[in-house]
Amino acid sequence: MGFNLFPPPAAHQPLLPKEQVDKQYKTQRIKVFLGIFLGYAAYYFVRKNFSFAIPELQKLGFSKGQLGFALSALSIAYGFSKFLMGNISDRSNARYFLSIGLVLSGFTMIFMGLIPFATSSIAIMFVLLFINGWVQGMGWPACGRVVAHWYSIRERGTAMSIWNLAHNFGGFLVGILTVWGFEIFADWHAKLYFPGMVAVLFALIALFLVRDTPQSVGLPPIEEYNNDYPKTYDAKTQEKEFSAKEIFLKYVLNNRLLWYIAVANAFVYLVRNGIINWAPTFLQEAKGYTQSEAAWSSGGYELAAIPGTILCGVMSDKFFKGRRAPVTIFYMTMTLIAVLVYWKNPGESHLIQNLSLWAIGFFIYGPVMLIGVQAIDLVPKKAAGTAAGLTGLFGYFIGDLLANAALGSIVDKSGWDACFMAIAISCLLAIFFTAFTWNREKKNLANLTPLSH
Repeated sequence: MGFNLFPPPAAHQPLLPKEQVDKQYKTQRIKVFLGIFLGYAAYYFVRKNFSFAIPELQKLGFSKGQLGFALSALSIAYGFSKFLMGNISDRSNARYFLSIGLVLSGFTMIFMGLIPFATSSIAIMFVLLFINGWVQGMGWPACGRVVAHWYSIRERGTAMSIWNLAHNFGGFLVGILTVWGFEIFADWHAKLYFPGMVAVLFALIALFLVRDTPQSVGLPPIEEYNNDYPKTYDAKTQEKEFSAKEIFLKYVLNNRLLWYIAVANAFVYLVRNGIINWAPTFLQEAKGYTQSEAAWSSGGYELAAIPGTILCGVMSDKFFKGRRAPVTIFYMTMTLIAVLVYWKNPGESHLIQNLSLWAIGFFIYGPVMLIGVQAIDLVPKKAAGTAAGLTGLFGYFIGDLLANAALGSIVDKSGWDACFMAIAISCLLAIFFTAFTWNREKKNLANLTPLSH
């Protein structure tokens, strides 16, 4: 199995009597899903809270540029960690891996808030945020492992689309927690340490609810329970744990289709963050919005993502029987149309401008979620965390970097038209690379009767 500091995958327990299996499966799946939902939402409490302390840090003499540089450490570390820690998560007990990562992230922010010298220099803040970004990378892979083991291929899209709302739930609550912390402790540092304390509490809740695999509680594999087997499924290989070398070389780095969707993911992230990160500036500079109008319009972009993401997952499960590529391509085509309207609308009608921006939000978050699901589908479930981590590495490290630095430079040198040309081309490239997986998905999925559970 290789060296691993974390608890190994949970041992298989003797199977429960057949008459208990159905009831136990339903009960355990509710608990496990609630555990990964609340656990991952809490990761956002300590991923986004530093931003709320920036105004106070500026009063201490730090510039926006300096603080932005410090904050970049979190994104850089997170992108690489999601891939490398994803491999470790595949060889660990997800119940403990998820909770330990959240505790470490919480303690990092508690340390930053309570220890005076922790916010005394950009260098120290950069290091702490890098550490935080690294342990943040333990969250998604652990949840991906849980979903891969507790949900079969033709229900995975729906499960992941609902679980994905943990991003929105956590992102919404972090602002409230920073306000509460400030009010309770009358100290701006509480914006850092109070969400950390709450995150540790949520880690204990996740530890209580999550179970690593069905077999660890005496239940059969999900494929057997649901009678939902992909054609590539082989119980002898897919129910045993892999070594780090096997995961990397045999199932991930040698998987051409996984590389295609990883590259596609970079362009999907460029579109998502390129639109929302620059929306307030674009709307004010090019479309005549006030600051408050631009803020309100941008907020709708995130809200529109909720129904769009759920519909995307349901479509891939119910209408395309577990295939992800057709839905991703459809959603990216609709995103492209919305981008063109958002870009070319003359600007007299704020209604059309807002609707096109919200349409982008509705459609773009589906592929963000679905590419992660497809990555899990394309490998044995014991390699799920590493596969999803590879797509995440491309999305966060390449897509985010281009969305911020490259698009900003394009606007400065060539204007908004050149920026939107790059975004439109990115939509086409995401479609192009996803299309390479179209036929393989057909071969991987068996012609089965409707799920019985």
